[in-house]
Amino acid sequence: MKFDQRDTHKPGFKFNEYELKGVPVRLAIGQRDLENDTYEVARRDTLTKETVAAAGVVDHIKQLLEAIQENLYTKALSYRDTHITEVDSYEAFKEVLEQKGGFVSAHWDGTIETEAKIKEETKASIRCIPIDAKETVGSCVYSGKPSTKRVLFAKAY
Repeated sequence: MKFDQRDTHKPGFKFNEYELKGVPVRLAIGQRDLENDTYEVARRDTLTKETVAAAGVVDHIKQLLEAIQENLYTKALSYRDTHITEVDSYEAFKEVLEQKGGFVSAHWDGTIETEAKIKEETKASIRCIPIDAKETVGSCVYSGKPSTKRVLFAKAY
């Protein structure tokens, strides 16, 4: 936790500065908050603010950090899942890379040569071999050789 007691900057500047740094929760304590024994608690992920009694602020922030973590994880997982396109042909592979972008899930024969040729032709390379990839029988989108699982390709930017 950091207490910013600089009096050379206005609150809006400080709020913006810490938002850019990625601070997930901001507590603001003004004169009225001191009089009412409350804190203003702001969430960075949803941009919401609420007033919390000083007596329960520690427990509230603990719960809030858990909720923020869950929210960010769910958003990232949803984003990733909606940006994966499964293809079974090299033509579809190239089309998805050019038109849609994101990750392309495709069978690969497991050779470095095939990966290098795909990268040379499309600028896409293997981003990962999913740990939880299901064993599925298929054929490599480039070489047509047998493959047992899909990998994720994408262009590096």
